[in-house]
Amino acid sequence: MADQNRPVTGYPAPPASNGYPTNTATAYPYVAPPPQNQGQYFNVSANPYYSDPYANQQRATFIRRIFAVFIGCIIIVGTIVFIMWLILRPQIPQFRVDTLTLSNFNMSSNSLISGTWDARFTVRNPNSKIVLYYDRIEAAVFYKSESISETTVPPFAQGKKNETGVRATFVSSSAYVDDRNGISSERSRGTVDFNLRMMARVRFKAGAWWARRRILKIFCPNLSIGVSANSTGGSLVGGSKNCRVTL
Repeated sequence: MADQNRPVTGYPAPPASNGYPTNTATAYPYVAPPPQNQGQYFNVSANPYYSDPYANQQRATFIRRIFAVFIGCIIIVGTIVFIMWLILRPQIPQFRVDTLTLSNFNMSSNSLISGTWDARFTVRNPNSKIVLYYDRIEAAVFYKSESISETTVPPFAQGKKNETGVRATFVSSSAYVDDRNGISSERSRGTVDFNLRMMARVRFKAGAWWARRRILKIFCPNLSIGVSANSTGGSLVGGSKNCRVTL
């Protein structure tokens, strides 16, 4: 018969009467099974939440380098532009209305205006190192904010520190003006105020350097022409008038 005092293999030894296991007993615990799905915890490719710190560091370094190159390019371009500005000191041209004459002026009872406006300008290039090229100039004559006639001025080039005379002729046969009473009231005082507006496309050139094309806006306000109630023409009153020029 089997020894009743020998412990069964695979189970812990029974404690003695005093609560402690005897030294003669031998126990053999079951072998623990291997953990399941080890790849879910230790396999990088199987864990979607795993992040490689080395790859993240490389990506951050690459972004920092791109940002540094971008900032460097901006600083270099800005420095070049600033140096060129210091050397060239570009200035916008100046416009002045020397004469403005009106002929064949007539206003019908239904607020239609006809007439011929002949304007002569002086255009000055204040730059000592830049040549100006006017590719196109569009001009219009207004009564207050109402356009009466439009025209274009032929293109021209202007040298350094040069003044150029420009002529613009406006012809109207039946332009409608809403404020007929305003013109009649001004004619009764002996003068009628007109406004001239121009838009010029200009290129700046200094040696081999070309600047991009600029749009100049020229406004010549309150050009008073002596026109009485009984006359059909007149000329500019008060001498030449400077115009406002903006980019």
